[in-house]
Amino acid sequence: MKEKVFFLFPGQGAQYQGMGLDLLEQAQKTATEKVKRLFSLASEIMGKDMADLIGNSDAEILKRTDISQPAITLVNLAALACLDAAGIKPSGCAGFSLGEYSALAAAGVISEEDCLYLVNKRGIAMQAAIDRIPPSPSAPGMAAVIGLPPDRVESLIKEWTNTGLTELNAANFNSPKQVVVSGSAAALEEAEIRFKEAGARRFLRLQVAGPYHSPFMKEAAEEFSVYLDKTEFRAPQIKLFSNVSGKQILSGEEAKTLAHRHILQGVRWTDEEAAIAAAEPDLLLEAGPGKVLLGLWKDTGSVIPCYSAGTAEEINKLSEGK
Repeated sequence: MKEKVFFLFPGQGAQYQGMGLDLLEQAQKTATEKVKRLFSLASEIMGKDMADLIGNSDAEILKRTDISQPAITLVNLAALACLDAAGIKPSGCAGFSLGEYSALAAAGVISEEDCLYLVNKRGIAMQAAIDRIPPSPSAPGMAAVIGLPPDRVESLIKEWTNTGLTELNAANFNSPKQVVVSGSAAALEEAEIRFKEAGARRFLRLQVAGPYHSPFMKEAAEEFSVYLDKTEFRAPQIKLFSNVSGKQILSGEEAKTLAHRHILQGVRWTDEEAAIAAAEPDLLLEAGPGKVLLGLWKDTGSVIPCYSAGTAEEINKLSEGK
């Protein structure tokens, strides 16, 4: 394995039934006890048997914010443990949205126990915020703007906000050609017309539970901040990148300040990817379920390779080829 490997940790939406159970059952002997301990710890924090929950819950249950957040984080950390046991250690890391908490743990900023505890509280707070939004055609939501560069989308939103189109926010800067926005139903309806007039190829409404990474999550952020305040944040031991700033995080204090802003502000993933590329890693690994971040990395056109590392089979192959 090349020396300078960066890990990318996926976030909400990457979940699927049975994810991570092969890591629990087929991990290398040196990782087995660590993965078992992680599953046991997460089960204790959640008050649910996580192996049973992941293995026997359908897609509707798993996509609940209060379920998916701790479940995905558990699998991310299990993949991290298996990679470590295989002798593959990160020189840097980043996580998409929820995945940033796994990155904080991988970088030594927070403990794995604090990571699992925080994402459980974060999921509960965000689910409560979603549950307070009455289901109706007028409920706030999210949409993907496809075909416009991120800086153009951001500048248009600022321009429209200044001229009266409020309640529209850039939530996820996913790729050079896709930005996800959050907003009220009325704002999204108007934004669809305006973005298409500005040259967007598509404005795709997303089937998500709520308007994430926006001021609509204010109550969730306030509730969650109590738990962040009580958590120790240490200086990163490896390179660590922020969703909020799109840049490298240099201290534990900075990491904690950014964590307080994380629920409300957009995920500047394209900026993060640029910062990662500038750090010149030899290789990227998506450590967790799915292949979403692998696809987004390919969209950058970078020559730096990225591979999936979320299953026992994938990790074993990487181990054999290191």
